[in-house]
Amino acid sequence: MAEPLARTLMLQGTSSSVGKSYLVAGLCRLYARRGLRVAPFKAQNMALNAAVTPDGAEIGRAQAVQAEAAGVVPEVAMNPVLLKAEGDRTCQVVLMGRPLGTYGAGEMAALRARLWPRVRAALDQLRRRFDLVVIEGAGSPAEVNLRRGEIVNMRVAKAAGAPVLLVGDVDRGGVFAALLGTLGLLPPSQRRRVVGLIVNRLRGDPALFAEGVAFLERRSGLPVLGVVPYLDQVRLPAEDSLELPLLVSRPAGAVLDVAVVHLGRISNFDELQPLAGEPGVGLRLVSRGDELGRPDLVVLPGTKTTVRDLERLRAGGLAQAIRGAREAGTAVLGICGGYQMLGRHIDDPEGVEERGSVPGLGLLPTRTRFRPGKVTVLRQGRALGGPGLLSRAGGLEVRGYEIHMGRVQGERRPVWDLGDHREGCRSPDGWVVGTSLHGALAEPRLRRSILESLAERRGVRLPPPAPAPPDPHDALADALEAALDVEALDRIVGLEPGGGR
Repeated sequence: MAEPLARTLMLQGTSSSVGKSYLVAGLCRLYARRGLRVAPFKAQNMALNAAVTPDGAEIGRAQAVQAEAAGVVPEVAMNPVLLKAEGDRTCQVVLMGRPLGTYGAGEMAALRARLWPRVRAALDQLRRRFDLVVIEGAGSPAEVNLRRGEIVNMRVAKAAGAPVLLVGDVDRGGVFAALLGTLGLLPPSQRRRVVGLIVNRLRGDPALFAEGVAFLERRSGLPVLGVVPYLDQVRLPAEDSLELPLLVSRPAGAVLDVAVVHLGRISNFDELQPLAGEPGVGLRLVSRGDELGRPDLVVLPGTKTTVRDLERLRAGGLAQAIRGAREAGTAVLGICGGYQMLGRHIDDPEGVEERGSVPGLGLLPTRTRFRPGKVTVLRQGRALGGPGLLSRAGGLEVRGYEIHMGRVQGERRPVWDLGDHREGCRSPDGWVVGTSLHGALAEPRLRRSILESLAERRGVRLPPPAPAPPDPHDALADALEAALDVEALDRIVGLEPGGGR
């Protein structure tokens, strides 16, 4: 007798960044809290914001967030293929959590034929262990130039026997043309897989969109299963660079100025979102030297292309501006690739990223050497404290993860005690700090201690910390229950009323 497989539901979009990841997370929580074992799945994700699973595999940040929403441990089967752009025409391919290699755009068509069996196996693995798999597509299924051999949209829907909901973003405009045009470009066999529409990110009264709902249903012949409001108070970690504006924060009465360097291949920047949400903190993105000024803190975030982004800093005058700001008293925090830039030299003798050796910014006494084999590991420990930026942090808990191919050497005055070793480096006065650890700023007490050190140095008082927000996954699921026809969703998925099995 064949082993029973989980039910499936797939969300595809009219384009990238219409809110598919967000809605999948909400649906994962909605059905998980009704007693189902739910897993997210995205066959192929292109993103520089990544996460590390407990067994040391690398997957897209969005799938880790969706797993958290579902109340399950993230695993590599949830995102078997991760593409990390290294240039306009090249990307690193991460297969089942491990780097497979760097491939050009012209090589991807042939590569997908090799990747598809692994995608199918990962999907089947999840379906054997869960009750419901909520699947996310990528981009749009109507990209006719990419349709042949694709492994993330309608091919996945067919393999999973998944009904498809098509999502359009009304906030960006053109939602009628986007939804109806996407449907019109699908071949009939794929068009029949679409069973409903979702209009996402409506600002204002949904009743004012009733005429739009009627128009879409009349022209498409499909039900609009809901109009989801723009939920600006429900924030999840950002998935890709299109969401970089989420970092910008200009609260009234800001007393600290934080400048985040906008690197060309910025990665894992979602870890800075908690910083942007702190009362009293103004956070801005800077791309050129003349934009920097004299902030209280400069953050050099992670990057997929450390050497190339360092060269961009020099070309745009930012390297010199950062050194000038440091001399004038600005604190500097480097994370992963940003940490590597702060050192004296970056060596890549084997061409892992850019063969050769280049000077760093020279603000820390370290040297980075790139080697094959990516470090992907979860970490936890305690802050070591010391003068400067971490003067109030000694002994506080730190949690995070490492994803990097560069190994930092010559670390002095480490900043974290991670149990089996000490990690990071600070300047003698403590106002330049570098670490390979992503995610440390997510810890509220540690983040607050850093801001208090900056405020004390500046001679200003921070506003009280904001109260802990409610669980964003529950808030999102509540909003979806109110906005969507959940009974219709249950029927589409094949569940009993109320979400039962």
